[in-house]
Amino acid sequence: MKKNLKGKVALIIAVLVVCVYGIIGVPSGMSGKALTDALTKRIHLGLDLRGGAHLILQVVVSEAVGAETDNTVARVQQDLRAAHLNFSQVYKPDPARPQAVRIEGTSPVSASAIRSLLDTKYSAEYDLAGGSDNNWALTMKPSIQTALEKKTVQQAIETIRDRVDTLGVSEPVIQEYGLGANQILVELPGIDDLDRVKSIIQSTARLAIYAVTSGPYPDEQSALASVGGTLPSDQQMLHGSGALASGSDADSVYILQRASVVAGSDFRSADPGTDQNGQRNVRFTLTNEAGEKFYDYTSKNVHNKMAVVMGGRVREVAEIREPIRDTGQIDGSFSEDEVTILSKMLRTGALPASLNYLEDRTVGASLGADSIKQGVTAAIVGVLVVMAFMLVYYRGSGINADLALFLNLVILLGFMGFSQATLTLPGIAGVILTIGMGVDSNVLIFERIREEVRAGKAAAAAVDQGFAHAWVTIIDTHVTTIVSAAILFLFGSGPVKGFAVTLTFGLAANLFTAVFVSRVIFDAHLNKLKPGQLVSI
Repeated sequence: MKKNLKGKVALIIAVLVVCVYGIIGVPSGMSGKALTDALTKRIHLGLDLRGGAHLILQVVVSEAVGAETDNTVARVQQDLRAAHLNFSQVYKPDPARPQAVRIEGTSPVSASAIRSLLDTKYSAEYDLAGGSDNNWALTMKPSIQTALEKKTVQQAIETIRDRVDTLGVSEPVIQEYGLGANQILVELPGIDDLDRVKSIIQSTARLAIYAVTSGPYPDEQSALASVGGTLPSDQQMLHGSGALASGSDADSVYILQRASVVAGSDFRSADPGTDQNGQRNVRFTLTNEAGEKFYDYTSKNVHNKMAVVMGGRVREVAEIREPIRDTGQIDGSFSEDEVTILSKMLRTGALPASLNYLEDRTVGASLGADSIKQGVTAAIVGVLVVMAFMLVYYRGSGINADLALFLNLVILLGFMGFSQATLTLPGIAGVILTIGMGVDSNVLIFERIREEVRAGKAAAAAVDQGFAHAWVTIIDTHVTTIVSAAILFLFGSGPVKGFAVTLTFGLAANLFTAVFVSRVIFDAHLNKLKPGQLVSI
């Protein structure tokens, strides 16, 4: 009995048209250049094919932990004073262990009150120990430290992404690097100026505003002499010009409070502006919580100085002219570029830790072009050889397999076009592997049909049994391979993810073409066979 295949044929044609649209969209013309431009617009090339910058960065998460405990030191001092509990000092005893805070010189009669205060306010984040010798120790809980380190890396990724967006890079890869702890992978296709990239990223070093205790001094010896030769535990000594727009190369030394007043993550926005005299300045807005904290500090320190610290250097020292709540401005003799840079620092300078470059290199466009040429050549040769083999070995049914294989490639590229996936060199390997998987499915079906024909079954029955028995095996092989591809996508870097994406899309397309499209072609052929005639297989 002949089957009505109009609906199935219409579905195949619709899928083919949709996928062709996904590959090239609506080209501006039918010339070769117009079609090529349309193709490259829909399917993006990865770093290894297009060329670009490749960097692996190490986030110094210990700085974020240290900044957090610096704030804890200031909070503990403030809480003890507010509760009228005596102490000699609160400090971090070991620079190598930034998660530890020590409190010394408390009164024995206040032990119960101190323990109650520290338990109430800090037990959620710190483990408390001591008390017997009038000294106490707060140690950040491992779970809190781990969460802070992860947050630091994610915040670094977001900040770097904001900065990289200014380069106008299409499809940048900025993600956690799975092959090392607290590392970030940055891949920027089409960018060959590595120094410019590093300059953009480096400008995202940790930003914060600190109270200025004293300075500037010409050198560290003079700075230490001003505090009796020993720097107090709650203060720090930093270098810098103290004037971002001065244009001076002079290096001065400042003594600042160790705990920041506000840090980069406290800034909601920052924009270039001008004051009443037409001088350029930077106007900034803080978050609500930071605004309250900043107002409390500035209202008590009018006419004192505060320092903008970026990347461990004093970039600007400004006088507090009036209390500032959630909005303020930084004045100076800025050029247009300088005021733009400083405002951008404040907006996206929320990087909570410094970065170390573990690896940086560029991939030349010529190398990418060679990879494309060789990869495409390998794919074309592989397809042609496989198609020729199927025609020779399976005779008439080989045409069926070749048509399904061609449609498989069209659907795969259509998927990539619609999803805006990035094609990498391993991705091309995934395409070639998909060809092999597609042929493998056809071989399973065709060999089963051959067995049924040898058993003496009619052509229609042999085709029915061939597809029915091969279906379970095809599903099993495809699902297990897709699971493997999913694992590669979750834990692999950019190029490996490209391989996983193309392989997954290709397998999904193969299920449709090997089982549905091949069956429709067989049914169309069976409709034309005379009774008792066998399929050419």
